[in-house]
Amino acid sequence: MEEDKFLGSRLKSLRGKKTQQEVADSLGLSRASYSHYENNRVEPDAAMLSKMADYFDVSIDYLLGREAVKKNKSANIESDLNDEQTNLMFDGWLEMSEEQRQEALDFMEFLKSKNKGK
Repeated sequence: MEEDKFLGSRLKSLRGKKTQQEVADSLGLSRASYSHYENNRVEPDAAMLSKMADYFDVSIDYLLGREAVKKNKSANIESDLNDEQTNLMFDGWLEMSEEQRQEALDFMEFLKSKNKGK
């Protein structure tokens, strides 16, 4: 199947500067198991594909090469911007100092990294 060859290269690309161990830990795998996926030696089952897509915030179709363009699953910006909770998060943003904005961004990054560890 032609799609199978995309998975490994897409995983490598999405991993970026993270180590295989970091990604493997986040996915609940050994480094060796994750390496097998990146090197197209083993195909992940549906549950693992779903976990990978969630971790990298992409679609399963993108991982498998069925979509050429990486679209974050959260790419529906218009509906996100119309969400009441999203608007609440940014209420007062323009009145914040640069230092306060940076603190808010740092806290959001902390929460995202904490969530990936689960």
